Amino acid sequence: MKMDVLLGLQWGDEGKGKIVDVLAPEYEIVARFQGGPNAGHTLEFDGIKHVLHQIPSGIFRSQILNIIGNGVVLDPIVLKREIDGLGKFSIDYMKNLVISKKATIIIPTHKLLDAASEQAKGDKKIGSTLKGIGPTYQDKIGRTALRVGDILSPDFREKYESLVAKHKTTLSFYNHPLDALGEMEEQFFSAVEFFKTLNLIDSEYVVNEALDSNKRILAEGAQGSLLDVDFGSYPYVTSSSTMAAGACTGLGVAPSKIGEVFGIFKAYCTRVGSGPFPTELFDQDGEDMRKEGNEFGSTTGRPRRCGWLDLPALRYSIMINGVTQLFMMKGDVLNIFKEIKVCTHYELPSGERIDKLSFEITEQEVIPVYKTLKGWNCSLENMNSYEEFPAELRAYVEYLEIELNVPIKLVSVGPDRTQTILR
Repeated sequence: MKMDVLLGLQWGDEGKGKIVDVLAPEYEIVARFQGGPNAGHTLEFDGIKHVLHQIPSGIFRSQILNIIGNGVVLDPIVLKREIDGLGKFSIDYMKNLVISKKATIIIPTHKLLDAASEQAKGDKKIGSTLKGIGPTYQDKIGRTALRVGDILSPDFREKYESLVAKHKTTLSFYNHPLDALGEMEEQFFSAVEFFKTLNLIDSEYVVNEALDSNKRILAEGAQGSLLDVDFGSYPYVTSSSTMAAGACTGLGVAPSKIGEVFGIFKAYCTRVGSGPFPTELFDQDGEDMRKEGNEFGSTTGRPRRCGWLDLPALRYSIMINGVTQLFMMKGDVLNIFKEIKVCTHYELPSGERIDKLSFEITEQEVIPVYKTLKGWNCSLENMNSYEEFPAELRAYVEYLEIELNVPIKLVSVGPDRTQTILR
């Protein structure tokens, strides 16, 4: 059996949580492989909206084992809050949630470092969520981080104090205040005690033994491919590998064991934070798109930047991930437009037209070249099959399918798990 991977193809916020929840009944295990509490995966069913930050999106299906993999950076405070929030749904997290001992821990001074670093950048801010993600991954790569398994060690407090001393040296350089640290530490150590009661495992063995036993596993990514630390719009990226390859390193699975790669994209584009966004709209269309799509961050509440679909960027993500199936999300948000635009090329300052994301694309102002398609300009609320879609929407889907050369197998027309049309 091979592990399937589900990931976003844009700048995050594509609707991964909903699709994991929809696909989950076909799997026995759902595993998060990277990212941290900067991720916000929104699920909606039975009229209730749920936002998960670190827990895999299969948690609401009682028969599914949910694994937080070694590639994730975990905030114990946020995790405890999330688990407490699951209490009203009678979810037995001791049965269906396990955590890799090799996952890295976010400690309070990571958040202070995040704030100090972002403030020091001035007008070159990358738009960090200030959750401590970047500094934690820095410590991981620098081989000084604390991992989940460390909390079980009798000298955990000594390891913690040693890392904090290192952080305080850096914070003093930034002249960043430490006033809030005492209260943050109190919350942190209380959450760590709770953390010790959870199922902490060597997850790479669990994942590989499950595959050897022919169990179906879905690897769930966070953020999006265009935020990948290597292949995204650097330096305006996240600190982890958001690609399909990240599922291998984030769960301990060999590349030969990857099966389907499900790529999720919005019918348009959004981005949170700084960085290039060629198709961004600054006019009424952009404002209408934001309002219709409720485009505000599920973790931060920040308004998302909105724009038309970008085919060169989407092709790039499909290429680097080896996407085998596409899922188009939020098709209903475009209901309000009489015309819909799709970016087919970029025009460089020299006048040259390109259809690739070159290294220079993050440094130069480019002008998007658009193809205009007719909008469907009607509600999709009561439509239950692809055949019921208006001809203009079907034409949009089929145009994208030809341009991207990958089948679009699913179209989402609303936030609820029932508003998901399979093709």
